[in-house]
Amino acid sequence: MNIKKGDKVKIIAGKDKGKSGKVLQVFPEKNRVSVEGLNLLVKHMRPRRQGEKGQRIEFPAPLEASNLMIECPKCGKPSRIGAQIVKAEGKKDKKFRECKKCKQIID
Repeated sequence: MNIKKGDKVKIIAGKDKGKSGKVLQVFPEKNRVSVEGLNLLVKHMRPRRQGEKGQRIEFPAPLEASNLMIECPKCGKPSRIGAQIVKAEGKKDKKFRECKKCKQIID
């Protein structure tokens, strides 16, 4: 999965199409991502003690990762992600994510 916690993403499909936000959580085994302030669901909580009121809690539900695109920090446009391998002398090669539009390294 090319999306990491803290990335700024734009939703390209679904009820919040066109909106953007920051990634809160990533669930790679389910290929899902939770985005701050988007895809909000309401959960009704029952009162735990007598005399206490119930609550409505809004929380961001995870989205399918294929419905998101990373916004490049340099050009600010939603873009696909490529891989760029940087060779280091005497060390292991390091792999970075890069914007397909402006060829800028994202990490």
